[in-house]
Amino acid sequence: MSELSKVFGLDAGGLDLPRAILFLDLALVPLVVFWAIGHEQYLLSALFGLLLAVLDDRGGSFGHRAARVSFYALIGAGLTAWGFALGGAGWGWLVLSGFAVTLLAGLAVAYGTRRFAAALLLNIWFIAALALAFQLDHHSGPTSHTWAQVVAWAGGSALWLAVTSVGWLARGRGNGPRPAADPPAGDAPAGDAPAGDESPPAAEPRAETARQLPSWPVLTFAVIRAAAVAGACALGFGLDLSYGYWIPVATVIAMKPVLEQTTLVTAQRLVGALLGAAAASLLILLPAGETGTKLFAVTRVLEVVALVLLMHTAAVRYWNHALYCAAVAAGVLILVSLPQPTDYTVEGYRVLWTACGVAIGLGLMLLAGRLAARDDEEP
Repeated sequence: MSELSKVFGLDAGGLDLPRAILFLDLALVPLVVFWAIGHEQYLLSALFGLLLAVLDDRGGSFGHRAARVSFYALIGAGLTAWGFALGGAGWGWLVLSGFAVTLLAGLAVAYGTRRFAAALLLNIWFIAALALAFQLDHHSGPTSHTWAQVVAWAGGSALWLAVTSVGWLARGRGNGPRPAADPPAGDAPAGDAPAGDESPPAAEPRAETARQLPSWPVLTFAVIRAAAVAGACALGFGLDLSYGYWIPVATVIAMKPVLEQTTLVTAQRLVGALLGAAAASLLILLPAGETGTKLFAVTRVLEVVALVLLMHTAAVRYWNHALYCAAVAAGVLILVSLPQPTDYTVEGYRVLWTACGVAIGLGLMLLAGRLAARDDEEP
């Protein structure tokens, strides 16, 4: 019970309700737009583009914020195009792409904790994009166009930039407020997080952007982590399992992102991925067996539920890492799974594939412990 209380321990100063409410207000825009035009298959791209901009924007000078959000929006647009262009490709290309993006995200640790945290979010998005593209192409459902997915992603990011610009003008062109703790402990190497926000609003704490050459154990771990995601992609896409794409999504959310991460935060990622997948698995059973108007209504309700879950990621990211991972997993899995018809017989498959993904993350955690021990033994 004491270990469980640690996993769900709360940081009283880490709850960011104003930013979460603002995200919810803005997320209603793409939700209503896609409902109106009847293209809900583009909703996840728009919401994740907005979510990444919200989570990565930590205040400071307007020029710095706009440049940073624009930079990651461009990278995200490129990854969106890459992921959805592979929807109809052979599973080998999906595996290779998952390996490459995960490796690059893991090596981003050399560029500071803030860039690394953004890279991890982009890594999760790319795997989710592969999963959505794969199932839209291989199962009966709505048609998806790569260019439209890119526009949806860019639109989500642009929405946050527009609100940031309005806020900057409303403050008389003053710097925006900096949120509480930054970066989140779960996305940062141990010892890199700043003790507090003592820098002026226009500057970033040095630990957030300081560059350092990774050691050989860290490089080795990044390669092994990328290979683990590639293996999960091979299982989920290569075998064409029912809801098999839950394996790589659960894996990338649950797995330890960096060699030096503490055991507690790693346990929080594993527990969060399990909770989020369990919640998503139960929620997407609601439209099972439904048809016509009732199926349409339940699907719209689930899209709203997924939006609210993603809102909670903005609220609890610094409050509790397990709840943050659970909200990300549940929101993404619901939106990825909605285009594919569901029934009660596949419930066991979803549970099994989630367990496989978390098991891969657990195995990586144990392997990381051995690598860290070997690193400590070196003179």
